[in-house]
Formats: sequence, structure tokens, C-alpha cells
Amino acid sequence: MSQDQDQKIADNEAIAIAQKWLEASAKTATNRQFEEHFNLISKKVVVKGVPDYDSISYDDWARQSEQEFKDGVLESVGYEGLKMVATNDHQIMFKTVETVCASDGTRRAHGVEILLTLEEDGVWRVTQERVQTDDESRHDGLMM
Repeated sequence: MSQDQDQKIADNEAIAIAQKWLEASAKTATNRQFEEHFNLISKKVVVKGVPDYDSISYDDWARQSEQEFKDGVLESVGYEGLKMVATNDHQIMFKTVETVCASDGTRRAHGVEILLTLEEDGVWRVTQERVQTDDESRHDGLMM
């Protein structure tokens, strides 16, 4: 096999891993499966770009999500589009649009840049997430 063919296979595998992770993330959040959902998130995760916060840690994210799941605040989570940024054997970075619908009818869509890392236990987990500005999402072709 040529180096180009090897790279294409690696790229296709990275896309499949990212899509599988997005599907699992959306399903577990929508079904309010807290343990399963947070198994997709690294304890080392850092979330940036959330208005009014410098960054959000695993503990902060887990605490808020667990309460929202219990209270039924979250109606659904979905992802649309996938734009690969970079990959190697242990990390996959991509951008997508995340849509969060709340039980009160509120709907919020925003671009996110996600870094998945293959952790020591063999599970791909998000280690970094950055909420993009609307301008950046439009520039990336993720949103109109």
C-alpha cells in the first residue's frame, strides 16, 4: 500500500471514531444516562469558550450535567457536520455543530472544536472542547 492509501485509511478510521463518539454523546445525553455520558469525557477535560467562564473542568461539568439530567432540563443533544482538523494515533481533533434543546423549548446551536484522546484504558474521550464564536463557525462553514 502506498503512503497516500495508508493516510486515507487512517483518515477514514479517525472520521469513524469521531462519528461514533458524537452518536454516543448525543444518545447518552438525550437519554440522560449520566454514567455512560461521562464515560465519554476525560477526567482531564478542559472546556473553553463558554460565556462568563474562563474554563470548565470535569468536576464542574459533571456536577451541572448531573443536576440537569435529574431535573429534566435537557430535552435533546445533537450534532451536525464533521470537519476534521488534525489526527494522529492517539488524538483526533474535529469541529461540528452541537444543538442543545431544553425542556422549556429553548434551542441553542453553536460550533464546537473537540479533541478526542485515546486514554490508557482504550476508550476515546474528549480531553478538550472549545465553543466557537458564531463568526468562527460561519468561517469554518459549519453554520450559516
